[in-house]
Amino acid sequence: MEHESTQELPVTPDVVAGGRTEISDEVVEKIAVAAAKAVPGVVELGGDVARFFNAVLDRVGLDQVGDARRGCSAHVTDGAAVINLVIVTDAGHPVPEVTNAVRAAVTQAIEAYGLRVDEINIRVDDVAIGGPAA
Repeated sequence: MEHESTQELPVTPDVVAGGRTEISDEVVEKIAVAAAKAVPGVVELGGDVARFFNAVLDRVGLDQVGDARRGCSAHVTDGAAVINLVIVTDAGHPVPEVTNAVRAAVTQAIEAYGLRVDEINIRVDDVAIGGPAA
């Protein structure tokens, strides 16, 4: 029986293909929203108008429409992100404490994706007294 000989090619882990990786604004928005929602004292994201339309969508069974980026806009330039958030806080949590925690959580989440965070602007649009905002 004759065996075919195979030639093994050396694999060098130091050789990596070049190229560029870009992370879209929409991906950054989704990451920022998920991180912000996880912060104690953040009841909801989005301004009055967004919350009104989302409440209507919730009632007609379309509660997932546009939900992933609600209350957030982001812009990524040269590997750095500027993020704008609109939040509703719980009346039982001091606003500076909540906004500092949101900045820390969002920064950590975005940096885990290899981006630098230049700015996180937060607008507290409402305060929920005794439960979720209407």
